[in-house]
Amino acid sequence: MRGRPNPTARWGLPRVWGAREDEIRRAYPCDGLIGGPREEWFRAVTVTADRATVFRWLCQLKVAPYSYDLLDNRGRRSPRQLTPGAGRLETGQRVMRIFRLAAFAPDGHMTLIMDDPKGVRLFGDFTVTYSVTDEGPGTTRLLAKLVVGGTDGAMGRLRRPVLAWGDLFMMRRQLLTLRKLAERG
Repeated sequence: MRGRPNPTARWGLPRVWGAREDEIRRAYPCDGLIGGPREEWFRAVTVTADRATVFRWLCQLKVAPYSYDLLDNRGRRSPRQLTPGAGRLETGQRVMRIFRLAAFAPDGHMTLIMDDPKGVRLFGDFTVTYSVTDEGPGTTRLLAKLVVGGTDGAMGRLRRPVLAWGDLFMMRRQLLTLRKLAERG
């Protein structure tokens, strides 16, 4: 006798890393920001730090990408100390050079949309919500939901898996670095 099909079976690597089924099913501010054919990817980590601390480190993305600095920060090391003023958010601000801050809720989420013409040509339409939620006392879930558009046609079908694996490689490092810095206290 076969059991019920797993509704998240299509959510394996590279589309999902670390996210749970309830997190995948939840609505996020990046939903609906781009039209047309698209995919959704999720990356998540649990952080042993309070939500405000994790969110403050998330705001550091205005300063640097916190991934592989040689690849995505022109070889400059992402700061290991909080940058004064980086926690003051305003819609329209630049984030990681190729994104614009589309929406935010203090200690809740930052939603970004790629608006750099070179980035859009290279990666297609792209939005991401970084969400922080309480997991328990002194513990926070840091989750990124990415909505990737421009995946129709033969080139899109070829580009999609490459982008998903590349993003997983970079964002895994980013989230683990932010976790490490937030847990430092």
